[in-house]
Amino acid sequence: MVDFLQMILSGIAVGSSYALMGLGMVLIYKASEVPNFVQGEMALLPVFVAYLLLESYGLPSYIAFPATLIFAMLLGCFLEFAILRRAKEPNVLGLIIITIGLEMMLIGIVSWKFGADQRAMPFPISSYDSIVIGDIFISTLDMLTLVAALIIMLILFLFFRYSKIGVAMKATQQNETAARLMGIKTNRLRMVTWGISSVVGCVAGLLVAPVLVEPYMMWDPMLKGFAGAVVGGMTSLPGAVFGAYIVGIVEQLFGGYVSIEFKSVVAFVVIVLVLCIRPSGLFARHYVKKV
Repeated sequence: MVDFLQMILSGIAVGSSYALMGLGMVLIYKASEVPNFVQGEMALLPVFVAYLLLESYGLPSYIAFPATLIFAMLLGCFLEFAILRRAKEPNVLGLIIITIGLEMMLIGIVSWKFGADQRAMPFPISSYDSIVIGDIFISTLDMLTLVAALIIMLILFLFFRYSKIGVAMKATQQNETAARLMGIKTNRLRMVTWGISSVVGCVAGLLVAPVLVEPYMMWDPMLKGFAGAVVGGMTSLPGAVFGAYIVGIVEQLFGGYVSIEFKSVVAFVVIVLVLCIRPSGLFARHYVKKV
């Protein structure tokens, strides 16, 4: 029983980083209906900027981390304004290819500038410190990731519920033409959405970085976050979070009871099963267009 509870807790902890990546992908999907496969690298580049500020320039973490989040915001806005918006007569497939191209480009920039060596991010909290509750333990870093995910979820809920910009974003996501007719600057809001998504992903990257910093560090969290978003529903922010936790828990249980070598495959098995039963995901509504 203790082992089972330990694996559930570990699944929730690792699912928190997946949830942050899934939230970022859903934000952009709701704005443009395009899966954003550059989400991981929008976090990767700011993480290396943070590493540069901490290691090379010796800045304290309370200055380096906020500066990194600002850089992430500007990076997301830049990618949307300078590249995505310039696509001529874009369709979904074309935009997906553009995001994959941006992913390769950002990985190339990081590999060229910093090399492929593995590093450890200087971080106020060690990845080896743990909190023990009875016979169950959780690392302090995992606990911080869980708390950060919950805080960001709350901030996003309040932002979309009560702020004028958040309400305008929801209106744009529901009906862009009507929003534009009501005077909402939809292009600007889409750019801001990319910036917010980049910041959310950057938080996930900074929480992964104390364990490992290398050019491909965000591939696994991005793929698992995408899996969680698909499971929960690509149009539902709460669904993406719950889907990510489902993926994390199932992954840990499979690794503990079946095979540790193949536990990474489980996320995509879950995707296939969910899409066969509910194509829109567990927590999103399925709309059928009639013509």
